[in-house]
Amino acid sequence: MRFDQYSLIPQIKENLSKKGLKKPTDIQFKSIPHILKGEDVLAIAQTGTGKTAAFAIPVIHKIHLLKMKKRASGVRCLIMVPTRELCIQITDVFNDIGKKTKVITRSIFGGVEQDTQISTLNKGVDIVVATPGRMFDLISQGYLKLDKLEILVLDEADQMLDRGFYDDIKALQRHIPKRRQTLFFSATIDEKIKRLAYSLVVNPIRIQISPKNPVARNVDHSIVKVKMDDKRFFLERFIKENDESKTLVFVRTKVRAERVQKAMKRVQIEALTLHGDKNQNERILTLEKFKKGEVNILIATDVSARGIDIPNVEYVINYDIPEQADSYVHRVGRTGRGRSKGKAISFVSKEENELLYAIEEYTGDKIKEIKINLEDYQDTIDFTEDTSQSWQALIKEHDRVEDNLKKIHNKRVKQKINKNKKKR
Repeated sequence: MRFDQYSLIPQIKENLSKKGLKKPTDIQFKSIPHILKGEDVLAIAQTGTGKTAAFAIPVIHKIHLLKMKKRASGVRCLIMVPTRELCIQITDVFNDIGKKTKVITRSIFGGVEQDTQISTLNKGVDIVVATPGRMFDLISQGYLKLDKLEILVLDEADQMLDRGFYDDIKALQRHIPKRRQTLFFSATIDEKIKRLAYSLVVNPIRIQISPKNPVARNVDHSIVKVKMDDKRFFLERFIKENDESKTLVFVRTKVRAERVQKAMKRVQIEALTLHGDKNQNERILTLEKFKKGEVNILIATDVSARGIDIPNVEYVINYDIPEQADSYVHRVGRTGRGRSKGKAISFVSKEENELLYAIEEYTGDKIKEIKINLEDYQDTIDFTEDTSQSWQALIKEHDRVEDNLKKIHNKRVKQKINKNKKKR
């Protein structure tokens, strides 16, 4: 079925066509008809499957029709999300799909002055995309009124629980009508997510798009065995041989992000960094530059891995293997979005083998390895333009990373022991 066959307002069909979206993805195909009917939906789908459009398309359609009937004004839809970046991204999607409609969508989030957001709310908004902290601030001050709410959307629900927002989500129910439509979207589901979901929805339609391997089939992912000290040389060579490509590089910590950026700068590679030490305006500017292609290399911590849709990322490089196995899936899911193809390559040192095994256990598949012979390996080392090698610094960094990995290993051993004790 094509989008032009759906019973949607012409403006939405036109906007989808201009974006080159002709046929719905699986999650869109299964969700849109039920949302249009006003049913509650509990949807589980992996990253990169088009979840945002799955609820944006029918929500915009419904609210546009409500405004055509000249119903009383007020916030009709609230979309609750875990991060500021996701808040901005979803707002952009709604504004793109909602062009030339009567629907006004705005975002509210912390880290910036609230006065502009208050002014926007006072002018009248139909759909609010919000992070919990700023949302409750504005509710308590009386600027955000949700008494006329008709649709509640919880997106990336699993990440909201990971970030400790369970009580916030439950508290929200005191401020919104009991009679409403609730849409609950998550990449994963466990008992806690299930309990939360069923406390919010009424007779929901459950939709699950979850193939055996949680990595999207559009992503070709592989590993390369590389010594910890040599990773920067392999990154340098990869970037210089793919200099026209948009590449997202993931590291484990904020400090690592800045160090890798400096290493690339020494070899005349311009790169941006994105991590928790950046203020909100810096993060917005960084993402905009990367999205527009003003700079093709972004070095990031996992702050940008969950839910962020950056167009045309051809490659994801895991410079460091993530400590949490599910983070791997969300990292590599930044490429191969929707119907596009993408590639993800992970640099794995011997110190990170245990983390790799955990990822393979989580995905249920052994990740293919790109073999490098000794000659090619040495060619990569010789390829570098970095003549300022500080071996003492490298050794110190190596020892620090190894210490961190040992701590992770010890923690996991303790968790397994405690788990076995409980079973007994």
